[in-house]
Amino acid sequence: MTGTTDRQAGVPAQQAAAGRLGDIAVHSALNDGTQVCLRTITPDDEALLRDGIAKLSSESRYLRFFSPAPMLPDAVIERLVDVDGHDHIAWGAICSECPGWPAIGAVHAVRNRGGPNGESRVGEYSVAVLDAFHGKGLARMMTAALFVQCLAEGLTELDVHTLSENRAAIALVHALDARWKGESAGVAEYAVDVAAALTALRADPAQRGVRDVLAQLGA
Repeated sequence: MTGTTDRQAGVPAQQAAAGRLGDIAVHSALNDGTQVCLRTITPDDEALLRDGIAKLSSESRYLRFFSPAPMLPDAVIERLVDVDGHDHIAWGAICSECPGWPAIGAVHAVRNRGGPNGESRVGEYSVAVLDAFHGKGLARMMTAALFVQCLAEGLTELDVHTLSENRAAIALVHALDARWKGESAGVAEYAVDVAAALTALRADPAQRGVRDVLAQLGA
């Protein structure tokens, strides 16, 4: 994309760059060759989000939301789609070779309230991937896109709260060079340095999809 839209005119260059990220659709492939499209989530994606959550197995819903309920309360869904690209940043993935182009995963970063200068640089990170797409590099690809936008929006550290039994999430935070902060009532807490995590993802020779995503985002 080139040029500056009227919506971006007069805003700082960093904010304009972040705004452009919201207009980009990243096309790539998972480790097994499945074609996917990554893009930012907007409030208009509520139906896609509901459908994706409904397709999670009860175990995956429990590990992600700490509840196996087939459908989450409306208030939770509303928070997940209340995305503004600054205080709440989210990217989703669509299987572009599947019938109907279904949503297959999502990642979120939500900024904490307050901070030394009135705006926190710390937030909370979460991820969910449909069971059929586990172990194919999707979480890392979505995370790479999310973290590029986080840095553009001044989010430099993200906390992760995950059930200690969630082996996939634990493996992911380790791949992000996360720092373990503690554990309470079966929930482990980690801190992720966003810039360091991007470096770790880029350096992993097995994550060709990540490097493809970063190249398309100009990162």
